[in-house]
Amino acid sequence: MFQNIGIPGLVVILIIALVIFGPKKLPEIGRAFGRTLTEFKGATNGLISDEDKQEEKKHELSTAEKKMLDKQ
Repeated sequence: MFQNIGIPGLVVILIIALVIFGPKKLPEIGRAFGRTLTEFKGATNGLISDEDKQEEKKHELSTAEKKMLDKQ
């Protein structure tokens, strides 16, 4: 969707945002947007690491089950 924007398109978007929000509000909006992206990235990394931990536990259980079966 945003593949065809390019540099001129981004400049136009920034100019429109500056006109709409003004020079005082624009830095605040940018900071809020940055914080939102940071929180989103942290949440997705947390989900991915939780999923990896669950897969490791499944692998450990299957290995432990194999060892128990070998002993019997």
